[in-house]
Formats: sequence, C-alpha cells, structure tokens
Amino acid sequence: MKAKHDVIIVGGGLVGASLAIALDRLGLDTALVEATPAGVMPAVFDQRNLSFAAATVRALTALGVMQKLAAPTGPIRRIQVSRRGDFGRVRLQAGDYGRDEFGQVVVASDFGKALESRLDELRHFTRYRPARFLGIEAEADGRRGIRIAEGDTEKTVDAKLIVAADGTRSGLRAALGIGHDERDYGQTLFVARLRAERAPDGTAYERFGDDGPTALLPRGDGHFGVVHAVAREQADAVAALDDAAWLDRLQNALGWRIGKLLASGPRSVYPAIGVIANSTTAPRAALVGNAAQTLHPIGAQGFNLGLRDALTLAELIQARIARDGAADPGAADLLAAYAARRREDRERTLGFSDGLARLTANPAPWLRPLRSLGFLALDRVPSMQGFLVGGAMGFRSEVPELCR
Repeated sequence: MKAKHDVIIVGGGLVGASLAIALDRLGLDTALVEATPAGVMPAVFDQRNLSFAAATVRALTALGVMQKLAAPTGPIRRIQVSRRGDFGRVRLQAGDYGRDEFGQVVVASDFGKALESRLDELRHFTRYRPARFLGIEAEADGRRGIRIAEGDTEKTVDAKLIVAADGTRSGLRAALGIGHDERDYGQTLFVARLRAERAPDGTAYERFGDDGPTALLPRGDGHFGVVHAVAREQADAVAALDDAAWLDRLQNALGWRIGKLLASGPRSVYPAIGVIANSTTAPRAALVGNAAQTLHPIGAQGFNLGLRDALTLAELIQARIARDGAADPGAADLLAAYAARRREDRERTLGFSDGLARLTANPAPWLRPLRSLGFLALDRVPSMQGFLVGGAMGFRSEVPELCR
C-alpha cells in the first residue's frame, strides 16, 4: 500500500531538516526525502561558515538545535563595512541597541551534526534515504503523491502537503511547473578558514571591491571564516594559487584589520548565482529556502530568510490546529496565507541583497562619491542604522513567533 503522511519534505539540508523539527512539535506525521544515505552528511554541511541572525539563534534554540552544537559559536558583536577605493565606512555595535550580539557564526558541518542529533529524537517522523525524487502526481482527494526511488525500487508516497526544500536547482519546483528568474553575478566565491595574528574579537568585516565582497566572520574556534568573491574569469587562476599566494591575495583585499594572515584551510568554491521562484506555492505544495529563493551571500541573509520561510509555514499550521483542533497543512487558504505572510520579508531581503551586490561591485567612477556619502550617512544617522540592524538581526517584516 502507498505510504501516507501529513507532510512530505523533499530535501534534507539546512531548511528542510529545520522544518521537520518544527512540524514534529505539532504532532504531524512528517517525512523527509533525502539524497544522502544514513551516516553521510549532505554536501551543504561542509566547512563553510553560517552567520545566524539573532532571530535565527532564538528560533533554533527554541527548537532544541543550538543546544546540540558541539563546537563553540562565534558571537558577532560588531560589524564593519567598507569599500576599497571609497572613503567612509559603517560601524555597528550591538551594545548601542541594547544587545549583546547581532548573531552568531556556526560552522555548517557542526550545524549538520546538531540537526542530525535532533532529528533522531523526533517522534512522528519518517526518513526516506537515500532516495531520489522522480516526479509528482496531481492532487486527488485532498492529497498529493510523489514518486521516489530508493536504490532500484520506485515507490509513490503521498501527503496533504509537499514541501520543496531541495535547493537552488530544485527538481520538485520544476516538476510543479513553477518557473524562476536567474541572476548570474559573474562572481565565484571562495570559502575558507583563516588564522591571523589577531584572534577574533566579535567583529565581522565586509570589504567590498570591484569583483565583489570579501567577508570575515569571527568563528568560535579562534579562526576566521572568509568568503572571497572573484570575477568568474579569474576563478581558475585563483584556485591554482598556492597557500602563500592565496594569503597574499586576501591580505591585499582585506588590509591589516586582523594583522598578518598566517594560514588558510582548504578552499571551497561556489558560483554566485541568484535564483528567484516565480511563486512560492502550488496546489498542495510550498517552496522554502533556496528552492524559493537563492540569494547572493552578501549580508549573509540566505539561510536566515529560508528558516523564516519554514517557521512561518509551521506557525500557520499550528494556528490552524489551535483554531480547529486539527489542520489540513495543504489547504489552499493556508498556502495563500503563507505566500502573503512571506511576501514583504522576501521582497525586501531580496532587494537588499541584490541591490547591495550590484551597487558595491560597480566600478563606475561616478558611483564612488555616492557610495562614500552613503557609508558616511549609515555610520552617523541612527535611524538609517536601525533599519540596517533590524534586517541584519532577522527582524524584517512580520517574523515567526519562535524568532521573537
């Protein structure tokens, strides 16, 4: 017989796993379709550094995930933003807003292990792994089925709600017939761990240049996480640099804010490509995380935005249970409410990320004085800083209760 669930989540990465944990608290029969076998972490849980906004830290603490982290996190207490060749800079202090920190830096691999530990504790949960998504069926009798392959065996499982959490190149999004817009920023991102003369002191740095941003994040292990953008045509040459030449390049991009750069860990490489789905819902289906929108990493908004997708969906389902004593998580009016609730946060965050990426990488000479004046204004006008800080901490628009 066909297996039936309340909710099926396709994709076991950061957002998909977090959504499964949030739904288990509601007593929903939830299934997770994952490409990787048991005992193997998805590729997304690598050595990249995740910047969790304060709202994200609160939510993941409420879900019991932050408590599972084995490695220390790095608090972000100060943020400094500048651009090479422009004067002025933006300096933000958490203490100026009555906060101890703006957020925390977590290594993706450690976060993956924490999520795995929490998933093992769920009570209303089924995992299909390793499993490949093959296709989706039409809605029938208030349910919708998906076809998956486990090894050589194909099966159909169905649910009241199917959730696409399978990333930027979402197969489920395509199967639902939801189109997307793509924005290639012409940049390649190099991610690594750095050791410098000065240990992290809670300051995160974002340094812009003609080829894109270079960000330094204060990790909890005494190292820095770096994200360095280069023009796509330079990527192969940068990848071929030995460690000494790589460190020289970073030193030139960053200056001496943390003293001499001493050592670098292995480099991971990712293209900077933005993808925005034309819709976040379909009949008995919803998109969350990178399947709904993949952002340029500037400003570190991607996972934070995706988690708010997942938590908003879970919150709306919870409210329906509280009102009616039960919930149809794929009901048309519930999904319409989800799309409406996410619209402002999504559009504002996408606009901020895309605009910042384009504006700061534009080498046009006439833009330099305008950017510099903007930096000066942001550094000195409290109301403008407040807008920036609220977004950086994840309190943009109507955020889920768990974030508050």
